[in-house]
Amino acid sequence: MEGKGKLAKSLFEQGYNCAQSVVAAFAQEMGMDTKTAARLVCGLGGGVGRQREICGAVSGMAVVAGFLYGYDTPGDEEGKRRTYEMVQLLSARFREKNGSILCRELLGEEGKDTNFVPSARTAEYYARRPCPGLIFCAGQLLEEYCRERDGGESNGEHHTV
Repeated sequence: MEGKGKLAKSLFEQGYNCAQSVVAAFAQEMGMDTKTAARLVCGLGGGVGRQREICGAVSGMAVVAGFLYGYDTPGDEEGKRRTYEMVQLLSARFREKNGSILCRELLGEEGKDTNFVPSARTAEYYARRPCPGLIFCAGQLLEEYCRERDGGESNGEHHTV
């Protein structure tokens, strides 16, 4: 696992949304192809369906971290606690670097646009938005977290908390 921030940013620049870009960057580690990873989270872009709530890059981190290190047994209160702790830690790291985890706050004035019609991906779009940098940050933070958890390189297998 190397250069996930760069890969996530590249996927965004190819046209994937923010959540798709982060999750697809970790598709191999989750044992799935890019198309499946992208479809899994396609509705989380733009702060969940372009509602400008939790940043899609942050949601993508939560999805990947949960898949790799989360719990899957009903009633596993300790696993649930550890998962929430992990997601809050990742969110706090993102917030510390970027000032917020809310799409509308990260986008500023453009964050007021909640129309379900996506913006055209033009050179101007990429130049005026912080999204590529935010997606890079999320991919990098998640990669660093995985290294901490795994004690080095991930072996691409599903992990438990």
